[in-house]
Amino acid sequence: MSKPYQIAAQEIVDETIVTRSRFICYLQPCASAAEAKAFIKSLQVLHPQANHHCYAFIAGRPENSQLYGFSDDGEPSGTAGKPMLTMLMGSNIGEICAVVVRYFGGTKLGPGGLQRAYGGSVKQALAILPTKLKIPMVRKTLACQYTQVNDVLYFIGQIGGEIIQQDYNENVVLTLALPDEKLDLFQQQIQTMSAGQLTLQPITNKQ
Repeated sequence: MSKPYQIAAQEIVDETIVTRSRFICYLQPCASAAEAKAFIKSLQVLHPQANHHCYAFIAGRPENSQLYGFSDDGEPSGTAGKPMLTMLMGSNIGEICAVVVRYFGGTKLGPGGLQRAYGGSVKQALAILPTKLKIPMVRKTLACQYTQVNDVLYFIGQIGGEIIQQDYNENVVLTLALPDEKLDLFQQQIQTMSAGQLTLQPITNKQ
């Protein structure tokens, strides 16, 4: 079961100066690793003179470590991408990519200074990032009788489901998008209402 989680609602840009070095943090919604990589590439094109384009991303649910990625992009190992990812993980926000573009200011910050600068840059941007709730939906079909439609529609509305398609033939066939975490509840409701007659069905792809 997939519970709802927070995602970025829009792109944010936030700049920090640390010992004359510019750290420009970009936060962007991204639903896949490919989207994150395309975003990183676009910033490399936008800032060709920058010394580093370090990044971290979570391309799915906040806790799904298989969809994490990060890079120090030439900074000493562990001083940029990892602290950036740590900040993203701590925010409990999913589907997000952070890129910090650094223009070197002439003074070396040392490993600890770099970790604080990169991690702090992402933390500062996260503080002003608007988020929204993503509710994972599952698509199902349901065939019911005309006399049962009103009850079914009421239950769909109660759980925040959506009707994608309605086909009125001998029976009514509904194509639905239902919140994953409410699927069992909805199934119980329609089973009780119909004395066990109604069952959700997977969507079959007709060729």
